[in-house]
Amino acid sequence: MGVNRKTISIVLAFFSIYVIWGSTYLLNKIAVGELPPFKLASIRFVSAGILIFIIAKILKVNISITKEQLKNTIIAGFLFLTFGNGVVVWALKYVDSGFTALEISAQPLVVLILMRILQGKKISPMSYIGVLLGFIGIYLLVSQKQIISQEGQIKGMIMIFICMLSWAYGSLFVGKANLPTNYFVNTGYQMLAGGIMLAIASLCFGETWSLPSSWSADVQWSMVALIIFGSIIAFTSFNYLLKVVSPEKVATSTYVNPIIALILGWWILNEQITKQSIIAAIVLLTGVYFINTKRKIKPRSIGR
Repeated sequence: MGVNRKTISIVLAFFSIYVIWGSTYLLNKIAVGELPPFKLASIRFVSAGILIFIIAKILKVNISITKEQLKNTIIAGFLFLTFGNGVVVWALKYVDSGFTALEISAQPLVVLILMRILQGKKISPMSYIGVLLGFIGIYLLVSQKQIISQEGQIKGMIMIFICMLSWAYGSLFVGKANLPTNYFVNTGYQMLAGGIMLAIASLCFGETWSLPSSWSADVQWSMVALIIFGSIIAFTSFNYLLKVVSPEKVATSTYVNPIIALILGWWILNEQITKQSIIAAIVLLTGVYFINTKRKIKPRSIGR
């Protein structure tokens, strides 16, 4: 009975990181059509952070933190959430949700390159093939005339790439930083810090704030789903899977998320899927596969 229960838990956890994370691009795309991007991201992460601390208190989890850990969670919160996620939400005003997910799937490639530049890590022959395929895939993706001719698309694509650099550097930073040992508490502080910085950015950019009661039903439901499912349930599932299955199996979400996002964007928002995008997806994700099989780079949940 215990084995069956564990199997069910693993299946549900994989469903969470595959489908829920894949759907966050769609949910953000729906919400950013009506809400300012930094305000949207701020509300999502502050709300999720507060809920995490409430749950931690109920479960009697110790949420104390040292000054150094607080400083590091603020840095990580900025790299992953304030910049890494906030600017992606802004870019979704100009770029399709499926396209965004596909471009972000190249993140392990960016992590590998930064590891080589900043840490001097050697790149294996298989990873070199992955990097080459990754660059070809990205070129095929961003060189489509029907995409680059749309207003704001190039600007959005460039900003998404800069966000990937922020996530990649954040991944290397948290690997060595002194952070709270409880991943739930660690996430709560990062989300709260990142959300507060996003609120400050929202005010600096002069975004208009409004009460949830004035939002459309689609945006209200999207926000609830982003907070509860995207920020809390999927992240908890991610950390659970890292404990019970191998990291490379967890990393398969890197391949599945963009496919889910492409399908949902096409089905619900009538986003266009071109033949070149499909070819680019196959080449790019094959490259990511070559990188992950050797490096076993864990996907970063925070930026999603």
